[in-house]
Amino acid sequence: MRLHHLLRSRLRERCGRHKHPTAGCLDSQSVKCTAVPGARGFDAGKLIKGRKRHMLVDTLGLLLVAVVTVASVQDRDGARLLLRQLPGCCKKLRKIWVDGGYSGRLVAWVAERFKFCLAVVLRPKQTRQFVLLPRRWVVERTFGWLNHSRRLSKSYECLTRTDEIWIYIAMTRIMLNRLT
Repeated sequence: MRLHHLLRSRLRERCGRHKHPTAGCLDSQSVKCTAVPGARGFDAGKLIKGRKRHMLVDTLGLLLVAVVTVASVQDRDGARLLLRQLPGCCKKLRKIWVDGGYSGRLVAWVAERFKFCLAVVLRPKQTRQFVLLPRRWVVERTFGWLNHSRRLSKSYECLTRTDEIWIYIAMTRIMLNRLT
């Protein structure tokens, strides 16, 4: 983890940013599990039996925190787990963009406990097709980067903690490639 945070700081400084981000984006991704025994659930929204990856990234798309849960955990509950584990590098965060699945009591809970606020970005009601939402595409792009790692195409692990470690390893590889 320490290596991951160091690489992210160096990459942010190389891009002309402060090493501690002030804004981020939070979202989750449901992935299928293989036949390996372990914790799994059913995501009724995506119709997937597996696990859910909750990730907070900075405005460059670099991973700040990742938490893996069973797929039946709602986004708001997963966000609470993730926000309780924020490392010291997130001390300057002031705004986190989220989608409509995170609205409700979570926004008030965050306002009571943290210095940052959640900004809910909603899709326009009159549109039914794909719309590029401001700031929300950053975390989706990070999911795309991680999907290039074959090990993350599905959840092959027995433990959710091992899934989290593989996410950090894949992101570390991405950052190392950018720094060289």
